Amino acid sequence: MTIGRTGQILLADIGGTNARFALSQDSGSQGAGPIDYVKVADFPTVREAIVDVLARRTGGVPPQRAVLAVAGPVTNNRCVMTNSPWVIDGNELQPALGMGSVHVLNDFEVVAWSLPALEPADLIPLGGQDGLPGEPLLVVGPGTGFGVSCLVERHGARLAVVTEAGHATLPAENEREERVIACLRRRLGHVSIERGALSGSGLQSLYGALAEVDGAQVPHRDAAAITKAALEGSCPVSRATLEMFCAILGSVAGNLAVTFGARGGVYIAGGIVPRFPEFLAASAFRARFEAKGRFQDYLRNIPTRLVTKPDASFLGLRMFADHNPD
Repeated sequence: MTIGRTGQILLADIGGTNARFALSQDSGSQGAGPIDYVKVADFPTVREAIVDVLARRTGGVPPQRAVLAVAGPVTNNRCVMTNSPWVIDGNELQPALGMGSVHVLNDFEVVAWSLPALEPADLIPLGGQDGLPGEPLLVVGPGTGFGVSCLVERHGARLAVVTEAGHATLPAENEREERVIACLRRRLGHVSIERGALSGSGLQSLYGALAEVDGAQVPHRDAAAITKAALEGSCPVSRATLEMFCAILGSVAGNLAVTFGARGGVYIAGGIVPRFPEFLAASAFRARFEAKGRFQDYLRNIPTRLVTKPDASFLGLRMFADHNPD
């Protein structure tokens, strides 16, 4: 098969249930074209899904290269999807599809790549100053899990550092949180940031632990129902859960900011927090972010921003492609 020379790049954001594909010009454009939505279950392999998209969009002619974001760990340009049968191997897809190159990136790595290109309209400010140019940019994201990535720039080169920070131990900042974490430890053993608080399942864990600590009888609720009840004010335990979630998010984001020296800014992404920006802004999030004792002044200068752009992943894919020409 002849390597594609269409002057286009295939961009993709691939999850366990759905995949999104778009074509972008190889130069002269920061954007992507119309997005094709594909159900993962409709195709046995990612190759067949891509072939189907290209048949409809380019008449089957392959683009010159592809950059694929995947919801899972990537090793040697390859990802075995956790919640689908797809195995996404860039080194196998490249010759099979007739492309010059195929890059496979972790989805949160792609979000980090998008950060320098985000506009003020894509963000909600949550305190701090303007950030220092050229300094690391950190993104954290509570969603199905807890994603963390940091974009580092040195001498014109950029690198997105992918982490497993969500599996670090959940910290407590006060006696009440210590009691909640002790309750979670009895249930979970090791209480990670992700399982204990900062994810959909973590929000449910917090809700159950707070009810136990307070001796309250509450109905079973999933993360969406907890959030809804908290915002409506119809359930005191749900409200306390969301307040503690925001406070812990501030503490963890502050810890990661000093760990990475993220003086360029800290960004909050993921599927949970954009549902309640006003609640987050009025919460203890920013105070807890800055509460690092002697380093409070260091944290006070770092801006925190909520990412609201729904297709930031395609912006990140494009940014990666521009900085990694083949």
